[in-house]
Amino acid sequence: MKRYKVSVVIEKDEDGYFAFSPELQGCYAQGDSYEEVLENIKDAIRLHLEDRIESDEAIPEIESISLTSLEVEV
Repeated sequence: MKRYKVSVVIEKDEDGYFAFSPELQGCYAQGDSYEEVLENIKDAIRLHLEDRIESDEAIPEIESISLTSLEVEV
């Protein structure tokens, strides 16, 4: 069994939490709590990777991730 390292972005809004993996297009999850969305995105990523492996599709491997937030005046 091989381990893959993927980035995950988790956002919080009034409806709960939303998570997605930028390098795995269409791989996202929701949850009512941070812990729930984290478990849900892990499951989504695992299923996404299993599907790619089964279809002989390439799986992107990342070396580093940089995330920041900016304030922009308009």
